[in-house]
Amino acid sequence: MNKTLFDKIWDKHVVTKTENGMDVLYIDHHYIHEVTSPQAFATLQERNIPVFRPKQTIATADHNVPTINQHLPIKDKLSALQVNTLTKNCDKHQVELFGLGHEWQGIVHVIGPELGITQPGKTYVCGDSHTSTHGAFGCIAFGIGTSQVGQVLATQCLLQRKPKQMRITIEGDLQKGVTAKDVILYVISELGTGGGTGYFIEYAGSTILDLGMEGRMTVCNMSIEMGARGGMIAPDEKTIAYLKGRVYAPKGTAFTEASNNWLKLASDEQASFDQEHFFEAKDIRPMISYGTNPGMSIGIDQQIPTKNEAESNSNTASFSKSLNYMGWSGGEAILDRPIDYVFIGSCTNARIEDLRIVAEFIEGMFKAENVKVFIVPGSQQVLKSVKEEGLDEIFAAAGFELREPGCSA
Repeated sequence: MNKTLFDKIWDKHVVTKTENGMDVLYIDHHYIHEVTSPQAFATLQERNIPVFRPKQTIATADHNVPTINQHLPIKDKLSALQVNTLTKNCDKHQVELFGLGHEWQGIVHVIGPELGITQPGKTYVCGDSHTSTHGAFGCIAFGIGTSQVGQVLATQCLLQRKPKQMRITIEGDLQKGVTAKDVILYVISELGTGGGTGYFIEYAGSTILDLGMEGRMTVCNMSIEMGARGGMIAPDEKTIAYLKGRVYAPKGTAFTEASNNWLKLASDEQASFDQEHFFEAKDIRPMISYGTNPGMSIGIDQQIPTKNEAESNSNTASFSKSLNYMGWSGGEAILDRPIDYVFIGSCTNARIEDLRIVAEFIEGMFKAENVKVFIVPGSQQVLKSVKEEGLDEIFAAAGFELREPGCSA
């Protein structure tokens, strides 16, 4: 029987099937953070249930943390409570924690790959929608709710209905200045923010395979903005090269054996998908969003659609409301309009490769006086690389404020 990449991993992790058609799915690794874990741990405590397999849970503080003065006590009361509660829970249940001040602290979707915890062929969950990022490594990864966080802590399993499958194939070479973020924004603008609802997406084609692992993570990360359950890309030699030597990756002959198995995960040639879409790289421009969701995006040299054009493209009914909120009008261009703030970071684009691109672009220039710029690295390791490579000096000379690792500004 021909199987997709998704089938091969999902089927291998089904513990049992229930009468109502749902599967009990085994979870290899569980990422947790300070925002969605406290309630889950509290539920376990109320029912006197221990964490079933603590060594398969990794914790970090990343969502509601300050990005300046992390060596000082947290001033925000809610943030302090969440971070302190995470620390206490991890200590009580022997869960490994990369808290503030730890050399491996950072955004969960950045540190998982850079430490080699994220590997092909496995299942990963986290109480955060952008867990789909990890699918770039050829694994099943998706976000879960707080009650499900508790379920995984208690059983290392989840009750799930197997989603439908979609393949998005993109072929050709990208134009100059077009990055992975533009690729996924283009796809979302074409399919809409509900285009992936109910599906797990596999990305394929020469354009996707030409991307580095960082670009692939960006694409899979934003599958959620298309309404999908998750996104994934078949592992290849780039995947293996990225993982080799990582802290948690297999070593020696074990790595060679694992690599051989990873390369067998690709979808079979005759595997079928519930839905397929095809795009050409030559059609993708640098993209910019003009509205209140990523589906409302256009090429940077294009005009904002008029209401009639938006309706003909099946855009949301809130089109006019979004434009009013943003202060735009249909038919006008965004290029050359003034901006106020620049934020570079988040789980989509806060890796060292992203910051190298920024540094290369701005070196020798200075920001406009009215613009405030924040750069928030995705992890302590990214911040360390920024300083070792002298990128911090380029940012400072350009008037950019380099902050400490976290998920937002």
